[in-house]
Amino acid sequence: MPALTNLTSKIARSEGDPKIISTGPGSLSGADRLGKALGWFSFGLGLAEMIAPKTITRALGMEGKETLVRAYGAREIGAGMLCLSIDKPMGLWNRVAGDGVDIATLLTGMRSSNPKRDNVMIALAVVLGVTALDILAAQATTTRHSRNSAEPRRYADRSGYPKGIQHSRGAAKEMAHAFLPTSVPALTQATATQGTA
Repeated sequence: MPALTNLTSKIARSEGDPKIISTGPGSLSGADRLGKALGWFSFGLGLAEMIAPKTITRALGMEGKETLVRAYGAREIGAGMLCLSIDKPMGLWNRVAGDGVDIATLLTGMRSSNPKRDNVMIALAVVLGVTALDILAAQATTTRHSRNSAEPRRYADRSGYPKGIQHSRGAAKEMAHAFLPTSVPALTQATATQGTA
């Protein structure tokens, strides 16, 4: 891992940027990591459904529903993108709703005339397992990232100045003097002399 951090710090940073010396624990909770993993899973599944819908429908004995599988693939990609964004809870609840639609669709393949009912049973078991993970992740991330409306945040004790307002007085003036070149007074005097001539 340190080698990867070293490599990315060289690629993504400019010459004067601070270097990463060591990394600490991440701010992502277990629910956030699960949501991210489900987002990547959703993205991959969506691509598979978009690229190879005939393979999927043939395996389930549901030929003729390729357009529906492609539409489900687009939905999965959208949900995956939301799960990987800051709107993770929305993406996960979108996945839960999509799982319900997938289960309803798979139940239509359980008819006795379908020679591949066993495959549909396996797919149904997998979708039910993933649905349980989706519900768990959606509930956990919603709880973690939602604000409690009963207790609004109060900022009355904050000034906006990290070291206090007294420390900030005159800081802009000092900073301006620090950046001015030492030859500025001579340059100003020379300009004034030229103006009078």
